[in-house]
Amino acid sequence: MQHLAIFGGTFDPIHWGHLLIAEAALQQVSVEKVIWVPSLNPPHKKAAAFRHRLAMLQLATQDNPRFTVSLVENNRSGVSYAIDTLLDLCACFPNTHWYWIVGLDTFQSLPRWYRGHEIAQMCDWLIAPRLLGGENIAQSELICKQVKQQLGEQSHTINWHFLDIPLVGVSSSLIRKLYRTGKSIRYLVPEDVISYIAAHNLYSDDSE
Repeated sequence: MQHLAIFGGTFDPIHWGHLLIAEAALQQVSVEKVIWVPSLNPPHKKAAAFRHRLAMLQLATQDNPRFTVSLVENNRSGVSYAIDTLLDLCACFPNTHWYWIVGLDTFQSLPRWYRGHEIAQMCDWLIAPRLLGGENIAQSELICKQVKQQLGEQSHTINWHFLDIPLVGVSSSLIRKLYRTGKSIRYLVPEDVISYIAAHNLYSDDSE
């Protein structure tokens, strides 16, 4: 049985923080590959066109043979739910033990996901804590236990693992803000991604 991890998100744009998290999953858990899944139409967010976010993701991950980018979201019409993504990937990769990479805030919202009780048990959860340190990890553990309690007894088999990652205070929203105001985003995103952003006039006031 193969072990694969899903890393979904808007990736608007992908940055070094995302890449550090994915690499940590490869190094700290028995994961053979990370499957990046860019969201087609992220709810409650205005994002750059899917083709741009996809292209930047492909540029940023192309030099790692253990990273692969999935177009599973692009092939679905209507509202896209996490359970649909996982079921589609299960069809593409049978006989797989699945992991799902999420930030702690996202994991905390799992009980409110569509069919969250089901997906909670269908994969192990690799969680990127918000902060490092003993007290913060203890607080993160408490949050995860609360998630388990909210999901109910039927999800008693839910498993999670905290990724040990450097504390990097970078986010896609910060990068967009810096770029829009003419400030440097060097060392926050890969150089190829910076070139793509400039070439396609992304994140400026007059971008598409």
